[in-house]
This record gives sequence, structure tokens and C-alpha cells, in this order.
Amino acid sequence: MTEAATLPKTAADAATRHFDVIIVGAGISGVGAAYHLAEQRPGTRFTVLEALDSFGGTWLTHTYPGIRSDSDLYTFGYRFKPWVGPPIATAAEILSYMGEVIAENDLARHIRYGRRIASARWSSRDKLWTLEVNGPDGPETYTTNFLWMCQGYYRHSVGYTPEWPGMEDFQGRIVHPQTWPSDLDLTGKKVVVIGSGATAATLVPNIAGDCEHVTLLQRSPTYFVPGRNENELANTLRQLEIDESWIHEIVRKKVLFDQHEFTRRAIEETDAVKTELLEGVKAFLGEDFDIAKHFTPRYRPWRQRIAFVPDGDLFQGIASGKASVVTDEIERFTQTGLLLKSGQTLDADVIITATGFDLSVLGDIAFEVDGEPLDFAKTVTYRGMMFTGLPNLVWVFGYFRASWTLRADMIGDFVCRLLAHMDQKGVKQVEVALRPEDQDMRIGAWIDPEDFNPGYLMRNMHLLPQAGDKPEWRHTQDYWTEKDIFPAIDLDDPAFRYS
Repeated sequence: MTEAATLPKTAADAATRHFDVIIVGAGISGVGAAYHLAEQRPGTRFTVLEALDSFGGTWLTHTYPGIRSDSDLYTFGYRFKPWVGPPIATAAEILSYMGEVIAENDLARHIRYGRRIASARWSSRDKLWTLEVNGPDGPETYTTNFLWMCQGYYRHSVGYTPEWPGMEDFQGRIVHPQTWPSDLDLTGKKVVVIGSGATAATLVPNIAGDCEHVTLLQRSPTYFVPGRNENELANTLRQLEIDESWIHEIVRKKVLFDQHEFTRRAIEETDAVKTELLEGVKAFLGEDFDIAKHFTPRYRPWRQRIAFVPDGDLFQGIASGKASVVTDEIERFTQTGLLLKSGQTLDADVIITATGFDLSVLGDIAFEVDGEPLDFAKTVTYRGMMFTGLPNLVWVFGYFRASWTLRADMIGDFVCRLLAHMDQKGVKQVEVALRPEDQDMRIGAWIDPEDFNPGYLMRNMHLLPQAGDKPEWRHTQDYWTEKDIFPAIDLDDPAFRYS
């Protein structure tokens, strides 16, 4: 049983709903945050509020066939918990790993499931956040000195599907991978998967064996990296009987160095990197396949996340004839499938829209600061984790081109250090504010589209906070630099205001 089963139900027991810190979300970030608090600040009274009935976040809600990481687990895994499986892991393997972290560190007693936060109100007079929460037995109220937002960045309940003409005419079934129905049987069906990212690349080879045929329909191509789903360095170190904790640290650093070097080369040696990526695809599909049309993107390699395709399974499916790829745009849905702008038609019994997700800023919670509704888009970010005018709150937003958890671990250290600093100063409130030298700083979008421009960000940029042109006032997406900067952040810098 979780602690949720024994929560108080009377006003007299309200004290059990006050915490020094409340962590929002029990996904990969929230479980990591709980570990860091328990490890670095023993005695801190905290809880984790999770809207779902179990931990895992993405790895719990996504159940489509083949669901797997698109980051290697040596860096997507926590720095404090060695990963011993294949680099690219299934959702079940990741959930098992997270479950071990919870069990080994006695974190289950801190997690309260089935609790969705409706509103959060900050009072500068009381130095408290008050949360109104929909719990399993009705409304609940919590108070806390500090909010640690680990709920992710997209809406779990529904995915993003564009509105195409004629969708209501289609006689088959339209499915979004994010809400995969348990009764969906693809046996012998003609299936079209719309999309070109990691989800589409995962789905196609994993359903190809069941379908009569599956077609990957993409508006424009994506870069992929095919390769073996194993790490040769890790294999060698295991043959030498090196301790797993050492293997984890060594392999992790090697992967991070390689990723940093790849990003550098993608920017400085763009044409060479592009050629290497396309040669990797050609190795599976051969010289006669139209690589230029179907797998040569219009954008430069660093501008979007590059998904790893373990063992080239997507390309193997296409080469075998079980799957095919069409690069075109949709004119409209028809009763029997799709009419494309080229005039080509695709017959389908099932159409899967692997077209991305909707950004969810701070969990779609209604925030107020001293009675005023918060417009998150009018704040300016401090290193992508704190925001002007928003006291006692840190948000975990990971990396686009590297593993999310790298930043979650670093922010864990930062929050624990910040809380200790507040204790030392004898203060109860901290917020960030622009310094005198920042007053003429250019303020712009959360991220420069020339640097990174996936669709889910471009269509939702208006929801995100603003950024400055100084590194401390933006999310730089640069792990290699931030790994040294974060531990050295001066908590007495004038950007931090205590009271």
C-alpha cells in the first residue's frame, strides 16, 4: 500500500499536508529529485505528488508497440545508479530500473499517487505555496515552502494531431501513439503511420510483422543514427571484471564526450556529418533506394534531435518489403485512406498519427503569485529552471540533444545547495530578478529556432518564458559547459533575491 491509503481526511490532520518541499511528478525527474533530497538533505520533510496511479511518467503512459528510449541509458539513467542493460532500453526495462531506485532508497513512502494539482498560490506574507489538489477521495489542500516542478513538458492525457480535411469521412480507425488503445488488433491490416520522428521509427518495425503492410508517411525526412544496440566499451570492461559502478562512470563519460564531439562536428563540419549519417542509412537500404528523397532532411543535423535506430530495425523493415516509406503531404482523408498532394492515394484500415505532443507548461496548473494570475510567458528564465517573479520554485527542463536526466541530476544538486544556503542565511523566500547590468539585455524566445526547431516547440513557443542573450538568462542546451557551471553558480549573485 502507498501512503495515499492512509492520508488524513479531517481538518484536524491538515498538518500532515504541510511539507518543506513538494515535488510535482514521479517520472524520471521526480524520482531523481526525491533521491537527491533524501540523500543530500536528510530530515527535509517532503512529498511527491503524482497524478497517475504509479511512477514512471512517459514510461508508464506510453504503451505503443516497441516503446523504448531514444537516449542511451548510460546517460539517461541516473548518475548514482549504474545501468547494466543494453544502451537503448524498453519502457519496461526503464520502469524496472526506476522501481529499483525507489525500493533501494526507501522512496515509496514519500510518493502520493492519484493527486492532480489544480492550482498553486504563493503568498509572500506567509512564504508558502498553497496547492489545491484533486485526490482519490476528493479535494485536498497542501502547503509547502518550496515547489520542485518535475512534471515534464508535455500533456500526457492527449497527443498532438493536426486537423486534416476529411478526417470524419475515414471509415477506419485513427490512433495516436500516446493514447494507444488496448483493443487495437493490427493483424492483417493496412496501416499508415504519419510522422518522421523517433516514435514513428519505433512503431513501424514493431508492427510490420503483424500488418498486411505498413507505410511510413512523412512530410519531410529526419536524420537517424542506425547502429548496434550495445556498447563495446562496456562489454570490454565487463570482460575485464571491472566493477559495475566504475563501468557506469567510464562509459557515461565516454558517451558524453562522443555526443559533445558529434554536436561540435555537426556545426563545424556539417557536410561531412550529413554524409556520414546518410551513409549509415544507405548501408541498410542500398544504392538503388532514393535516400535523397526519403532520408535527406532539409534542416542541418544539429537543429533537431537525432534518434538512434537500434540495429537499423526501421531500415531492415523497409528493405524486407514489410514496410515502405512515402514522402509527401496530405491533401485530405478519404473513406478508405489518404489522398496526397501529389495525387497518390494510400489505402488504410488504421491510420496512426505519430505527429508529436502538446507542450504543457508547469503541468497546466493555475498559478497565482500574491493574488495575481501568473503569465508564465512574461517571465524571464534563469538558466531554464527559475523564473523572474516566481518565488521558491524550480522547474526541471532537460536537454534536447542530450539525455534529459543529465540536467535533472544537476538541478537536484542545485536545489539542495540552494535550500541549504537559504537555511544558512535564515531566509524563507528566494526569487530571481534581472540585475542592473541586465536592464538593456536583449530579450527573446525561449530558444533560437536557428539552434533547435522541432515542431512541438515552434508551435508552442508563445507558452514558454522569455530568454535573455546572456547565458545565465537562457537554457543554453549545452551540457558540456553546464556540467562545470552549475556546481559553481554563485548563490549570492545579485540575480538571487532573498527575503
